[in-house]
Amino acid sequence: MPDWYESGLQHIWLPYTQMKTTAPPLLVSHTKGARLVLADGRELIDGIASWWTACHGYNHPHIRAAIASQVELMPHVMFAGLVHKPALTLAERLADMLPGDLSRVFFTDSGSVAVEVALKMATQYWLNQGQRGRTSFLAFAGGYHGDTTGAMAVSDPEEGMHALFKGLLPEHHVIDLPRDAKSTKAFDAFLAKHAKELAGIIVEPLVQGAGGMLFHEPDVLKHLRAAADKYDLLLIFDEIFTGFGRTGTMFACEAAGVVPDIITLSKALTGGTMALAATVVTPKVFDAFWSNKAEHALMHGPTFMANPLACAAANASLDLFAVEPRLKQVEDISKLLEDGLAPCRNLPGVVDVRVKGAIGVVELKNIADLGVLKQKFIDADVWVRPFGRIVYLTPALNIPEGDLKILTDAVVAVLKT
Repeated sequence: MPDWYESGLQHIWLPYTQMKTTAPPLLVSHTKGARLVLADGRELIDGIASWWTACHGYNHPHIRAAIASQVELMPHVMFAGLVHKPALTLAERLADMLPGDLSRVFFTDSGSVAVEVALKMATQYWLNQGQRGRTSFLAFAGGYHGDTTGAMAVSDPEEGMHALFKGLLPEHHVIDLPRDAKSTKAFDAFLAKHAKELAGIIVEPLVQGAGGMLFHEPDVLKHLRAAADKYDLLLIFDEIFTGFGRTGTMFACEAAGVVPDIITLSKALTGGTMALAATVVTPKVFDAFWSNKAEHALMHGPTFMANPLACAAANASLDLFAVEPRLKQVEDISKLLEDGLAPCRNLPGVVDVRVKGAIGVVELKNIADLGVLKQKFIDADVWVRPFGRIVYLTPALNIPEGDLKILTDAVVAVLKT
């Protein structure tokens, strides 16, 4: 290893990592397609597309060209009192492609902050109308919405990553999703009692990601929409994971035919190249801030919001969704994941195998040693990062069939050992 690797490691702090006991991180030299090329020459097929951001694979020439062109013109400019073409173009394109009347776009630079903004918008929506008691949210067991304080507060407080901070975080209501008769009855009873305390409801549509890759049916979203309408609540869909084709439709909410009042987007928004996120609202929400009163404005403004390079990358990514058959590729990936992971159902210790769109999940009774399991995947020349009791694949949407087969074969082989 080069000297700068060893010396740099003395100063870096890695995410979700116990630095004292973790194995040394792999040094990536470059990326290509669905592969990570390590400094020692080894190639790993990336089974999770860098936390499912690299939806078009790595180094797509169209996105690279858009970033290179934009950096020559303007790498960045503040977005207060100034605007630029990449951001205005992207906002209009998102409004055109999102379902219903989601039409006002507030840009941020990470998914967690997009959620923070959504919560802030929903709370101020009521404050601007003189209602000060509606400051809590209804969230769901198994949910995960990010690592910043507000986002942690609406994530699962027991099963998620943030149980350590119980007592520090603002307390919201977390109940079971209305998946069946029992949980639906409990959900309806909760709203009948507490609706007037709530600013809104927040959910990850179709798939609760980091909370365990938990799936639910589109009818759940229909029930949430109906309940939000009944009690005049704002409905927030966190599509940071599910947006941009991952579940089989461009946005997960399309599978249910419902439109939230607020939607959050990030991850695959720029094709896995630049940090960018968006919180998009309907006119109903935006109009509550449209006022002659200065205090009714949304007082939020990340320094790098609407970064021109990131917006250029996002526009290029949307170009690719328009001209390349991504949703058909997701359909094909779904079938290959079903077939490739099916043998896991017969393995000891496997609780469930499930697939939705370009998401494949093997749930185990337990994983005794995550570090050992991760190393087995590396030894099999694939990059797969299990967590909790879950081994999952979220590959690039244009991953070659041969590479995907290597991934599923590796999952089967490693779990057999």
